[in-house]
Amino acid sequence: MIDHAHDLACVRDATERLLTAVAKLDNASLAEPSRLPGWTRGHVLAHLARNADALVNVLEGRPMYPSAEARDADIEQGAPRPLDVQLADLRESAARFQAAEDAPADWARTVELRNGVTDSAARVPFRRWAEVELHHVDLGIGYELEDLPAEFLERETGFLAQRFTGHPDVAPTRITDGTREWTTGRQADEPEVVVSGTAAELVGWLAGRRDGSGLTAEGALPALPPL
Repeated sequence: MIDHAHDLACVRDATERLLTAVAKLDNASLAEPSRLPGWTRGHVLAHLARNADALVNVLEGRPMYPSAEARDADIEQGAPRPLDVQLADLRESAARFQAAEDAPADWARTVELRNGVTDSAARVPFRRWAEVELHHVDLGIGYELEDLPAEFLERETGFLAQRFTGHPDVAPTRITDGTREWTTGRQADEPEVVVSGTAAELVGWLAGRRDGSGLTAEGALPALPPL
């Protein structure tokens, strides 16, 4: 059962870690490349702020973004801003998200995200938690997948495995960190590929942050489509 209040507290903790780390940067470092192709660190921070506002839209019944073009334009416009402006935007957008989540609501209702994706309102805080944690890693400022909370790594592995379940281009796969297992990929009469490794390496592979070279595969490591 999803505990949206617990996940919201985890979002607050993750956001504070992010803000503390970003506050140690300077304007020049924000213009340097992040680990995401074509994005500077400023792009990552602008995206995080606009994602918080987009999830407020979702919770309040509006489209997540007016359009894909508007989303991209907002990130490009926000990327070159100085550090103090980025930090203020991150704090203020995070506060708006928290306020929307704190409002009384039917958390069992279905909400619509991007590209027709739907989910329960109760899982929106976990989605925001994933955005904050993974993009903190993407900044390349010393926070690594291995630093992510154990609870987050376990749940994100299951969440990402579920996203690829039934995908025709992903071979039937069983994933394990040595203590837990998840299945993913297409449903077909063919042998499963067994992929094992640490929780951090599994999330890195499933989220497209690592190439899977740190994993062990019984069979060919499946190629994963972009998220």
